[in-house]
Amino acid sequence: MTKVFHEFKAIIHPDSEILILGSFPSVKSRELHFFYMHPQNRFWRVLSEIYQDDFINVSIEEKRNLLFRYHIALYDVIESCEIEGSSDASIQAVQPTNINDLIHKTRISQIYLNGQKAFHLFEKYNKNSQISYQLLPSTSPANAKMTLGQLIEAWKVINLKK
Repeated sequence: MTKVFHEFKAIIHPDSEILILGSFPSVKSRELHFFYMHPQNRFWRVLSEIYQDDFINVSIEEKRNLLFRYHIALYDVIESCEIEGSSDASIQAVQPTNINDLIHKTRISQIYLNGQKAFHLFEKYNKNSQISYQLLPSTSPANAKMTLGQLIEAWKVINLKK
């Protein structure tokens, strides 16, 4: 097991209205210092369909700008942990993110958790959350039982503007 630290900042802005939290960045995301960078992760495809905007074929900076445009904040429930590769199942020795500090001075009114691990850890470390939160199915390639279409349907709840 390797002790790993979250090495890149949250995507967050004072105008952010929703926060999407994963568990911890994959190996590929840690290498590229940005969220959901494993080519088989369906996160950016899901957002592209929901918002009818191209989150896929753009640079990291353009992804960040699109997130700001749609008032979406991104981060993870874990600041550091012991983990084998990218496996959520292997996560141990968790140092959680201080969510209250993260969202202080934003307009975040809803938190969405990308997958079971993020959801369970959020509940464990944020028992007194004053903000509504909801589990969404993981966009990870490990969640092979869900099709892209099923993910898009489940994730439509994040679009506050519809």
